[in-house]
Amino acid sequence: MEFTIDEMSANQRLDKVIKRTLDEAPLSFIYKMFRNKDVKVNGKKGTIDYITKAGDQISIYIKPALLEEFKKNKTLRPVNSHMDIIYEDNNLLIVNKPKGLLVHGDEDETRITLHNIFLNYLNAKGEWDPNNVTGFVPGPAHRLDRNTSGIVIFGKNEQTLQQLLTLFREKQEIAKTYLALLHGSVPKAGRIDFPLLKDPETGMVRVGHLDKGAKPALTEFEVVKRYGEYALVRAKLITGRTHQLRVHFQAIRCPIVGDAKYGDFQINKIFKERFGLSSQFLHAETFAFENVDGFLSYMSGKTFTAELPEKEQDIIKALQDGYI
Repeated sequence: MEFTIDEMSANQRLDKVIKRTLDEAPLSFIYKMFRNKDVKVNGKKGTIDYITKAGDQISIYIKPALLEEFKKNKTLRPVNSHMDIIYEDNNLLIVNKPKGLLVHGDEDETRITLHNIFLNYLNAKGEWDPNNVTGFVPGPAHRLDRNTSGIVIFGKNEQTLQQLLTLFREKQEIAKTYLALLHGSVPKAGRIDFPLLKDPETGMVRVGHLDKGAKPALTEFEVVKRYGEYALVRAKLITGRTHQLRVHFQAIRCPIVGDAKYGDFQINKIFKERFGLSSQFLHAETFAFENVDGFLSYMSGKTFTAELPEKEQDIIKALQDGYI
């Protein structure tokens, strides 16, 4: 079996390429192939830690019956949907995710996901084939709760996706802000520094203690506009814990309007009856690349903004007009 490394799947370890290519093969079999010199790059012995480059010719010496057994053809489930694209280039794509849509699911996921829509989009443009021999699958660099709207970033190729994942993991040289509508006596600005603990069985998160397994969590926020007993705030995650904003604002007795898990149920009922709001008023508003090095250095200094959903805009207008 022979194939050429393309731009999309370049800059990854050779053993990872082979594992994706023979995705049903045991790891022991793949590493035995390297020991037996059955993997070559440009006609020479391939090593496990070799970093592939676009144009590399990869040769795998494997019996046809084993190749058929170990290489699984993939299918892309077609979906009739679209994305609200904020920015796109050859390496990445930034979209404004609507509420109610999962970013991605597991292999058996039957619901439409943003990831599936993204892959269909790339496939239709001829930028990605689900049966690409190297097995690379473009994908999102981070998650966003199903019922939180706003910015999601996808990497189209291996090098981009890996750098994005690193930026999100290290939380350096990027900055995200969220808009949230709170109820209560919201301070003009502040920092919330409460460790958070997630219950693995229920998925609920609560304020906890570091010595009992809770993880540090820090949120900064400022009031954008007040509307009586409500306030629209802009929040910045210094850390990125599950449900961090929702639990932190609950902890200072200023819950997010519409939050079914951590909010004020009576307030939620009012907004559901008047506006049909059935989930938290929380929106990933901006994403900024700061001083980014390496492959994505050209994105340094760029900030992207996702427009607030129409329903939330209507709620703000009603608050401004004094209808609540």
